[in-house]
Amino acid sequence: MEQRTGGEPAPEDRQPTEEPQRPLPEKVRRKVVALTDDALGGMTVSELPASLRQYARFTPSRRARFGGNAMAAALESDAVFRGRIADHQREEFPALAEALNAGAPPAAADPVDVAALAYLLRPPGWGELVEAAGGEAERAEAERIGEEAAREAARLREELTQAQSAARDETARVKADLEAVRKENDALHRKLRSALSDVKRGEAAVRKAHAESEELRGQLAHHRTAADGEARRLRARAEEAEAALEAGRRAVREGRSVEDMRVRLLLDTVLDAAQGLRRELALPPTSQHPADLVEAVEPGRMTPGDIAQRALTEQDPALLDQLLALPQVHLLIDGYNVTKTGYPSLPLEKQRLRLLGGLSMLAAQSGAEVTCVFDGAELAVPVLLAPPRGVRVLFSKSGQTADELIRRLVRAEPKGRPVVVVSTDREVADGVAAAGARPVPSSLLLKRLGRT
Repeated sequence: MEQRTGGEPAPEDRQPTEEPQRPLPEKVRRKVVALTDDALGGMTVSELPASLRQYARFTPSRRARFGGNAMAAALESDAVFRGRIADHQREEFPALAEALNAGAPPAAADPVDVAALAYLLRPPGWGELVEAAGGEAERAEAERIGEEAAREAARLREELTQAQSAARDETARVKADLEAVRKENDALHRKLRSALSDVKRGEAAVRKAHAESEELRGQLAHHRTAADGEARRLRARAEEAEAALEAGRRAVREGRSVEDMRVRLLLDTVLDAAQGLRRELALPPTSQHPADLVEAVEPGRMTPGDIAQRALTEQDPALLDQLLALPQVHLLIDGYNVTKTGYPSLPLEKQRLRLLGGLSMLAAQSGAEVTCVFDGAELAVPVLLAPPRGVRVLFSKSGQTADELIRRLVRAEPKGRPVVVVSTDREVADGVAAAGARPVPSSLLLKRLGRT
């Protein structure tokens, strides 16, 4: 084909415009792009439009996928490029191209191939050929879709028939199940009424059992309280036994005996008492005769009634001074019993400090052994306390009361040593009195400290 400069065809090669009345069908368009892609493989880069040169090195499959729209646009806008593609197709399909130029496409040819080649060759009446081929392709597609729809409708009718049959069977089964459920429901109603009666009887039995359990729980709590008290007493005794055993072992390790220590302390007490009695009576050693020991009233001496009138009361602080004047006396104080009697509004720490300050002066004045016992259960944290001079400060261990610790201290003393216990607690007073100690009320100590 002869061409002019600038890529325009010669005037004699131009065909009258016979554009189809509607866009190319999609199948025809894809066929046109595929034919164009086949032709591009034999063309040089200079023969390609500028818009297609970037796809020249692509593989045919990638070129058709990525450059299809550009090929279609180039065919539509560039007549020279379209002519080159048409020449290539004439060489590929000479018989079909000849038939199209003659205006008589073969009846057996694929309508899509006829329309695509007619679009590229542009023979006379090519627009009608494209529309006819496109319509034929659409009719074929419509027939194919209709056949598929008919097959799908037949399949759906068959499935509907099967579903209806299954529904009838399911309905019959459901009716049978419903009748069985009704019968079972009636039986369940009867069982429910019977069960409700049983539940009511069971509730009455539960209420009765609950009342009995509450009563038993109360009795159990009472027995548990008594058992806890007994366990505490037994634990205290066991701890005393353990402490005594440990003290014995320690004395054995140190080569000394606890009994020797107790006897020595008792001997010192007796000797001091004898010496004090000798000084107090001021009797010559040789002036004592057995006849002088016979009780009688001599002229000018005091009678027992006179002596009774000079006795001190339990609330007289002088009584505590007389007790502290005894040889080797040991003064035991129930600490919180005294502080809560004398100054209960103060915090526990200040109560302890006030009491220990008074006891320190009392110990210095009397020279007696002074031990102050506090209840360890009152402690939230360990007490950082420096005991004052002459006063031993003890706290009861966990699970032990100050009363138990005081009784243990009294029992630890040898019989015959004077021990004075200060406590208003009647149980403590009775217990230490039975062990040989002299109980005095807390108010007596408070009066004596107030006089210091």
